[in-house]
Amino acid sequence: MHYTRILETVTRQFERHFGAAPTVAAFAPGRIEVLGNHTDYNEGYVLSAAIDAGTVFVARPAADGRCRVVAGDVGAEAQFDVRAPKPDSVTPWANYVKGVVAGLHAQRPLARGLDGMFLGNLPLGAGLSSSAALEISAALAVCALHDLPVDRLNLATIGQRAEHEYAGVKCGLLDQITSLFGRRDHVVMTDFRTLAVETLPMADHVCFLMCNTHVRHELVSSAYNERRAACEAAAAHFGRVLKRPVKALRDVSMQEWETHHKGMDPTVARRAAHVIGENERVQKGRTCLKAGDLAGFGRLMFASHESSRVQFENSCQELDVLVDAARVIPGVLGARLSGGGFGGSMVALIHPRDAESVGGALSTVLRKCTGHACDVRVVSASDGAAVLA
Repeated sequence: MHYTRILETVTRQFERHFGAAPTVAAFAPGRIEVLGNHTDYNEGYVLSAAIDAGTVFVARPAADGRCRVVAGDVGAEAQFDVRAPKPDSVTPWANYVKGVVAGLHAQRPLARGLDGMFLGNLPLGAGLSSSAALEISAALAVCALHDLPVDRLNLATIGQRAEHEYAGVKCGLLDQITSLFGRRDHVVMTDFRTLAVETLPMADHVCFLMCNTHVRHELVSSAYNERRAACEAAAAHFGRVLKRPVKALRDVSMQEWETHHKGMDPTVARRAAHVIGENERVQKGRTCLKAGDLAGFGRLMFASHESSRVQFENSCQELDVLVDAARVIPGVLGARLSGGGFGGSMVALIHPRDAESVGGALSTVLRKCTGHACDVRVVSASDGAAVLA
């Protein structure tokens, strides 16, 4: 399995650090966002996929209520009381685990703390949702330690709350749901109003190519929360002018935007146009996948990125260079930024036989334009998070 080496490494490190072997282990994958950008917290639609990289969390019960959690890549340790975890700025990575522990403890008091350690192979800040992989792997490990029932939607919500209350990011549920509901060789279609999840098979002759720009993707310090506020303001505007309930931008059509956007702040109007257009592109993308129209699906990916660049303004020079190059490289069906934006990675839809040539061409173009290359890797749509034997 793709997590076997990580599990072996983190188990050895755990034994050296704590002097005993862990009793539970869990893995949660990262994700790529294939179509549907910033639509999740607008109660819209997203197509995404869990990938064959992620985070392993191993643990054993503590003798008391103390939690000791170690980041395996740097060896740093954070300690907190299982009954009252408090976020801090000294070990910000631990806030994700604290938030999950607090969420589970609020639902069923945890009698004991834990010794825990995590390790993964997702590059931080690459837009592949390393934070959600940490939250979900930690949540599954804590559930296993305390014999708690695993309700996947509940765990996704606990992970989201950890982001909101402990990390300061007002994210949607995309990352957590994809990590939990991923399926091998399938993409995940989520309706973020009803939280209905559907998996759609991908053609077996295509794969995804991830290009990490190394532009650090820091959602807390980025304009992510500002974009969310603009979407909420836009929904409130349409609720007033349409004279019917508008809970979120999911309730607004592009035709209605065309008719009523002129009374809005121009920036807020552009943000709304992106989200409304993305919801329509996801629905069209679902139709393309069911019909086997990969060329049509790829065109929607390119259109999605252009909307991110112009309307939502959450791209960056490096991502734009890569997508522009992908448009003319033979073998690329579609390409766009993946995730929150403001840096991170580009995802391209390609044929596996073209991975080496496409990856080399993209890296060369980025080096010529910016002075540095990108990391390129093929990723596979993979199964979701699980407790490991």
